[in-house]
Amino acid sequence: MTSHRLGELTTEQAAAAVRDSPVVLLPAGAFEQHGPGLPMATDLIRAERVADLVAAKLDGRAVIGPSLPVGVSPHHLAFAGTISLSTTTFATLVREYTDSLYRHGWRKILVITGHGGNNAALGTVAQDYLATHPDLEFAWTPLTALAGQVVAGMGVSEVHGHSGEAETAQMLHLAPELVRTSHLRPGTTTLDELSPLARLSRKDGHPKLALRYDRLSPNGVLGDPRRATAQAGESIVDTVVNRIVGYVDDWLAT
Repeated sequence: MTSHRLGELTTEQAAAAVRDSPVVLLPAGAFEQHGPGLPMATDLIRAERVADLVAAKLDGRAVIGPSLPVGVSPHHLAFAGTISLSTTTFATLVREYTDSLYRHGWRKILVITGHGGNNAALGTVAQDYLATHPDLEFAWTPLTALAGQVVAGMGVSEVHGHSGEAETAQMLHLAPELVRTSHLRPGTTTLDELSPLARLSRKDGHPKLALRYDRLSPNGVLGDPRRATAQAGESIVDTVVNRIVGYVDDWLAT
């Protein structure tokens, strides 16, 4: 069976894939702290595993291109091990990956990002392509946000998010061998634990304020990852995969 990973194909197979597999999936992640219990590459691992599951369900209609392993993470640089790209560098990498694929004939690119810090740069790339490549359809999607109802049903903390219940649950399902369960610790879990400025940065429906994570949580965690389960992670991942597959089905039918 032909691989759905572009990097495992020969150049002749890649030429055929332009016709047979019109969608290219690009997994994007980050190399950043995820608290004391999760690995630096958590966002990339989730994006790559979801891309694999999506490609398998699409049954040959999509290929997975090269990953973007490092993302936009200046807000995590206070924690050891974090590596960050500027928004300009990250956007340039996305464009150069995409421009190469475009040169070979692909016109539908979908970036699957496990890291929310990449979102703004991806939106900028998408807007620029409307002017420079009008026949290119460039799409991108987050992961956890596609399963909001599932996450809400987990009974998450008042403050939750990075390295918290939902993200840890996904890793317990996708890569349990990389979760240091004995080291999982709660981070900031209530609004009362935040400084007034940090509370302001978390408000919906208000101007956006970017803050470093060391000002939000002493250990870089938002929520209580000890409450995460592999079963909840499976529900989140299944929902995310099905929504992306449904989107691509509709996309290919247009």
